[in-house]
Amino acid sequence: MDAARTIASLIYPDVMSLDVTGPLQVFASANVECQRQGLPAVYRLRLLADMPGPVATSAGFQLVAEQAWSTTAPASLDTLLIPGGIGEAAQCENQPLLAWLRKAEPQIRRFGSVCSGALILASAGLLAGRRVTTHWADTDALRSYAGVKVDANCLHTYDPDDHDGDGHVFTSAGVTAGIDLALALVEADLGRSMALAVARRLVLFLRRPGGQAQFSALLAPEPSRTPKLAMLLDWIPAHLGEDLSLEVLAGKAGMSPRSLSRAFTHELGVGPGRYVERVRLEAARALLQDAQASISTVARLTGFGHPENLRRTFHKYLSISPQEYAERFGNASQGKRHA
Repeated sequence: MDAARTIASLIYPDVMSLDVTGPLQVFASANVECQRQGLPAVYRLRLLADMPGPVATSAGFQLVAEQAWSTTAPASLDTLLIPGGIGEAAQCENQPLLAWLRKAEPQIRRFGSVCSGALILASAGLLAGRRVTTHWADTDALRSYAGVKVDANCLHTYDPDDHDGDGHVFTSAGVTAGIDLALALVEADLGRSMALAVARRLVLFLRRPGGQAQFSALLAPEPSRTPKLAMLLDWIPAHLGEDLSLEVLAGKAGMSPRSLSRAFTHELGVGPGRYVERVRLEAARALLQDAQASISTVARLTGFGHPENLRRTFHKYLSISPQEYAERFGNASQGKRHA
């Protein structure tokens, strides 16, 4: 095997500790699994800061940087991760750091962020033209940067096949999504079986796909500028088994289909059809988790009609079948559900 790959994380005052330690622990556990199989360690882990020494995290304890980023040769790094935290705003104004990041980016094989660390990359001008994500609370701030294509409804944008350059520069959502990102990186390096072994060691669900939604559509904030739309969003969850076509929704809201589509896109960032699909999915997830009905009944109650439609939607958003979801997350005392 090649020499160990250096995985580095930036740290700075008031960094979110889990944004740093969560992903790095995944790589450390991959080393343990390699050694259990009689293989050498694959990863060398490093913390970089303005200068070597202790750095206070937002949790109050300190992490210790081995090196200063300014004296680190970018080409010596395989992967660099930029974490988030309440100290992120100061780093967005740290011009020497931003200049170093711009210089380092072409020389590092994989360059990513965790949570609001994406704002630091955006401040360095490294996300223009790219599909990016961050913690859902910071998506508006990320959209303020010219040229970024914010996807607020995914866990990370890493693509090992390097579509649109996402195998080189990528971003992830809040906190634990950084762990999902690190598992994806390990899988790309060492294969799925090794990533599964790491996930089992860390007692994780392997692995939430990068495209999985950050949070439930039912938790999305109500729009404040279109009262008719707010009323419609209150009505939809109670009528999931009914015809919720664009024409029906428009009639219920007292708007033209075109106006309704514009309102949905403006207020929620998705069209009516996609929104309804997500709400139906969340309702189906809740029913399966609570073991309230069979898969065929869940499909009917939530408006999917046939179980195959439900299966396709689960795979589209969650990369898992309804049966697998029920077995993993449902109430085991109720037994398995069958279509």
